Amino acid sequence: MENEIIIETKDLSKDYHDGGNIIHALRGANIAVAKGEMVAIMGPSGSGKSTLLYVLGLLHPPTSGVYLFKGDNILNYSREEQAVFRNRELGFVFQSCDLLPNSTVFENLELPLVYAESDRGQRRRKILEALDRVGLSHRVDHWSNRLSGGERQRAAIARALVNNPSLILGDEPTGQLDQQNTEIVVKQLQDLAKQGFTVILVTHEEEIGEACDRVIRIRDGVVVSNGHEESADVVFESYEGQAASL
Repeated sequence: MENEIIIETKDLSKDYHDGGNIIHALRGANIAVAKGEMVAIMGPSGSGKSTLLYVLGLLHPPTSGVYLFKGDNILNYSREEQAVFRNRELGFVFQSCDLLPNSTVFENLELPLVYAESDRGQRRRKILEALDRVGLSHRVDHWSNRLSGGERQRAAIARALVNNPSLILGDEPTGQLDQQNTEIVVKQLQDLAKQGFTVILVTHEEEIGEACDRVIRIRDGVVVSNGHEESADVVFESYEGQAASL
């Protein structure tokens, strides 16, 4: 892992208005994540962990605070500039995969390349490279709705990788997978971190937290631990030899 800080937040807060009430979903969050680090965000239901992830992904604007990406405060970007930044620098993996059901794997991975205005002649190469990282290049022309659950999530990871982002954000990416496929997906995310991708996951599963470099714990919108004291080096060994059979 390298020591270069990719993201840093300072007093990041997010409020929601519910009628006459103000809900403080995120309260003064201060975190820093380095290049090649795999970090879990954990906390009870309603603690603000998904809010933090969505703010980091520029899906929800914060109410106040600073969000630095490689030293640049991207909250100063215009909405259009943030959209371009999000497409080029961030990759998202959600619990439900969100693949287009009546399209091929190729077409699903091509969509972010179209948004990024990637050269048409280079798209298939980039798509195959992303699929190869997750062991799915042989499924490039398959219909997405005919993939197994594990394959769909791996295709979603490949889609997140296709623009070669600096940061991968996952919201409960293994929430709908069985144990075997969970192990495969987590091992692949670990491998991506070793290759220099920065990975941040929201999860409620302690086993996945243990597989990350550290756990950021949040409660009632407050970051109560940045996890430096509880780092672990857990690898799902059962991944080897399974991917080809799924």
